Amino acid sequence: MIRSVILSAAIALAACPLAARAQAPDAEGDPNLWLEEVTGNKALEWVRARNGETREALAGTAEFRSLENDIRKVLDSAARIPYVSKHGAYYYNFWKDGKNPRGLWRRTTPEEFRKPEPAWDVLLDLDALNASEKENWVWKGAQILKAGGYKHALITLSRGGADAAVTREYDIAKREFIKDGFFIPEAKGSAAWIDENSIYVATDFGPGSMTASGYPRMVKRWRRGVPLEKAELVYEGLPTDMSVGAVYDDTEGFERGFVVRSLAFYRAEKFLVGKDGKLIRLDAPIDSETDVAREWLTVQLRSSWTVESGTYPPGALLAARFDDFLAGKRRFEALYLPARNSSLASYAWTRNHLVLNTLEDVKNRLFALTPGGDGWKREELRGAPEFSAVSFRPVDPEDSDEYFMEAGGFLAPPALYLGRIGELPEKLKEMPAFFDASGLEVGQHFARSKDGTLVPYFQVSPKNMELDGSNPTLLSGYGGFEISETPYYSGTVGLGWLAKG
Repeated sequence: MIRSVILSAAIALAACPLAARAQAPDAEGDPNLWLEEVTGNKALEWVRARNGETREALAGTAEFRSLENDIRKVLDSAARIPYVSKHGAYYYNFWKDGKNPRGLWRRTTPEEFRKPEPAWDVLLDLDALNASEKENWVWKGAQILKAGGYKHALITLSRGGADAAVTREYDIAKREFIKDGFFIPEAKGSAAWIDENSIYVATDFGPGSMTASGYPRMVKRWRRGVPLEKAELVYEGLPTDMSVGAVYDDTEGFERGFVVRSLAFYRAEKFLVGKDGKLIRLDAPIDSETDVAREWLTVQLRSSWTVESGTYPPGALLAARFDDFLAGKRRFEALYLPARNSSLASYAWTRNHLVLNTLEDVKNRLFALTPGGDGWKREELRGAPEFSAVSFRPVDPEDSDEYFMEAGGFLAPPALYLGRIGELPEKLKEMPAFFDASGLEVGQHFARSKDGTLVPYFQVSPKNMELDGSNPTLLSGYGGFEISETPYYSGTVGLGWLAKG
């Protein structure tokens, strides 16, 4: 099958080179310039003719039609994992399917979520909302207010999926938008709860309030009952900035606001909003990633940084007590230092631990770091299958050390696990297998580039395949925007290629 596909593809391509249908040279000497008219009838007719040749060569067999039918079943499958976030006593989820193309915002209890088919409490039906309001709303997210018992939310919707969006306050208990609640007109921007009666708002406040990039350059504190145009200015950036926004940490005992001034991708300044309203800039490299959780400040570097405790390389993750940092101390502890074959993919806090998700030769490894009187204790988190892409997310970082872990690989469908630091995780949900992987295996090898760099790659193949160079092989690769291609499960690749040998 693979050899015939490769051969057929080669025939189809060889049958229609541009030169074979070249027209007389135009004034500029390019005989194919007419193809630049990508919506012109002549060019489109040419494309349709070439597509017809390809379909005849590749799709004219019973085997192809059978494979097409099997792949369509995979693409149309309703089997998915409902990923959730915990707020108070409930797990919240946004779900779209064939019956609900715009989606349902819903919730269930942790106990109910364990069931194969949980009972969901629908909070907002977006398709019904669109019908009643004669709109084309697309879900952009919800922020639930902790203060007052998780009763209100800021729901953000956009018309047709545009970048500009509308934010409306929603009463979760009553299942309705609040008539005189917070309402932010359609614009690019952001909003964040501070307390029951005030929010941070970054939006289009009128002429001169947006950056050259089209995003807000002002963030204000808006109090309930006050007109939006009279909201209190918190920070004003420059027209040349990319954007300005604010967030609020509502962790009990550590409540505080932060303003973020984005200058460009991967370049930003962060400010603490003092109790007197004055801003305190966090004195970290402008290209670093800074986070504050409870008493800890973490700094992930993109360039070298020399401070009191030493010089740290790009890619390092540093930690210090936040109050000490504000007091001027610059003593950090390195929680992660990159190596030739490793990098830090992400990190997140549970109540008592900082979990690092590292990539070593493009394979995920999780480590739980625990601060103590004699430094940070380090322990590897286990339980994910080998050759899997693994993601980590705390369930409730303010109150527990529970976490969600998603893992899936070339031969293993994605699965959702629930764990607690120090214990093996439990599998809660798993996608079905779309192809038979029993006769297949995954291995990892390394290619050496001209400059000697070892480049890791994965090989998915029949078990005990003889490595004699004669095996038809489908190659794919990616590397850009600081993103590596990690193992992933694909029912279409599995059916169309792996199951065919």
